[in-house]
Amino acid sequence: MSAKASITDEDFVFENTPVRIIVNRKCPEIELAGLKIGSFQEGKEYEVRFWIAEELEKAGITRFREEEMLDAMKLHKIHWKERVQSVKQISSLRKDFYPRLRRYLSSLREDAVKKPEKMKEYERVSGLSRDIVDCRLKKIISLASTSAQTEQFLKSMTREERAIYKRLHKRISNWRKEILKLG
Repeated sequence: MSAKASITDEDFVFENTPVRIIVNRKCPEIELAGLKIGSFQEGKEYEVRFWIAEELEKAGITRFREEEMLDAMKLHKIHWKERVQSVKQISSLRKDFYPRLRRYLSSLREDAVKKPEKMKEYERVSGLSRDIVDCRLKKIISLASTSAQTEQFLKSMTREERAIYKRLHKRISNWRKEILKLG
């Protein structure tokens, strides 16, 4: 499976993951893509699939709970943790970190297009995100090139990271076996 297919699969899973929302205004039962949803009472919390929550938010009916959202402050904390840890350590992330990150960056990019004053924020968060990904990737590559696997290290990886780790580890192991063949 290609990296793109793996990421697309994870996005599909994420889109259908239940998330918590808070209702902004009362809303009768509605039909979205053939699914009946609601009715919703103002101020109450509900659990719906992510893609439904996104549509309800666009319509102004609901908002995501704060802990469901990724923001610059949370990214700074993740970045700091990754930078202070050794190459042999990787911090745990939410299993859906990368789909959330892609959506957060996409949202910031859309805001920057509409409001040029938001471009600096998008560039700052984009750079921070790239640094987090690069830092984690270096750690994954380092682990994939050793023969020892620590279960804790693997548990701390997201599904996307485990997928790249497994592909790299297999290739490096096969290469090592071939290069060390005698006679």
